[in-house]
Amino acid sequence: MTALTFPAHPIDLAALHARIDEALWDFLDAKTTYADTHGLPEEIPHCLRDFLDAGGKRLRPLLCVLGWHAADGHGELGPVVRMAASLELFHAFCLIHDDVMDGSDTRRGHPTVHRAFTTRICNRHPSAAADHLGTHAAILIGDLTQAWSDELLHTAGLTPGQLTAVLPVIDRMRSEVMYGQYLDLLAPLAPVTDLHTALRVVRYKTAKYTCERPLQTGAVLAGANEPLLEALSSFALPLGEAFQLRDDLLGVFGNPNLTGKPVLDDLREGKRTVLLTLAAQHATPPQRAVLDSLVGDRNLDEDGAARIRTLLEATRARATVENMITTRYEQARTALESAPISPVVAVALRRIAALAVERTS
Repeated sequence: MTALTFPAHPIDLAALHARIDEALWDFLDAKTTYADTHGLPEEIPHCLRDFLDAGGKRLRPLLCVLGWHAADGHGELGPVVRMAASLELFHAFCLIHDDVMDGSDTRRGHPTVHRAFTTRICNRHPSAAADHLGTHAAILIGDLTQAWSDELLHTAGLTPGQLTAVLPVIDRMRSEVMYGQYLDLLAPLAPVTDLHTALRVVRYKTAKYTCERPLQTGAVLAGANEPLLEALSSFALPLGEAFQLRDDLLGVFGNPNLTGKPVLDDLREGKRTVLLTLAAQHATPPQRAVLDSLVGDRNLDEDGAARIRTLLEATRARATVENMITTRYEQARTALESAPISPVVAVALRRIAALAVERTS
């Protein structure tokens, strides 16, 4: 059996983040040039660049490249980075459509795409049905972003064998996140105390999509065997769940100046998070009545949100979710200890895990 060789030097995550961004900007610059040359609306690639440039942890592409390193990837890193960047474009598509479905006004401290285009249309044509057109423009931009993610993947420079190996994993990732989104959409039809449904949404909408499949995508690209893929899943799934549970807490208790998103959105929408489900399970009848009357109220104000937060504390829902995050975080870290990967890669993955879970934004 041939011995594996791994990176000898620490993996610079900041430099890797910069390379992923460079791949994105090069691709979108080419799209802008194409639009200009052919007389097409340049605001579409400009809008997408603004959306991506507003922030984002690049968690999925970073994990993709680390998966490649974990499987002892050899050769030029450029095609791997471009393939990883295609995952970020797919994520942008998901977020643009998700914001439309949720009716969100801001993301990362900036107007969502449909709100930005509503304002743009209002400025150009004050009499137009701006909300209607802005929403439809965002849907189309999301569709185009999905198509461009596929284009970037297929032009990343992968060999035919690599592309054949990686496409089934990416196809599963795309299907799983759509199933997760559908489960999330239908969750309000289930009892508010249905923890099983809330956890299924976390698993498919986030854990698999955000952590497991990106890691496996990079690993498969480097020819990973099944034991390694299983070891990466043992790390990625609990990490992904912890990531989403932290996101749910920040969506209610976070600082909007840090998260870039109002803390009223999830409560106004009545999003069936694990946090809300646990509160409903342990609420007294009077507490449950307050939750039922306030959660999902599109006109909820800060006073009402404060009452909900008090109940989330009183029912120990917040404390329980914090414990769930801690448990899953430790599961992920423990999985790394026995994973057949180099210490250098393990250090980078531990750093990613910390950034994903120990965060305030």
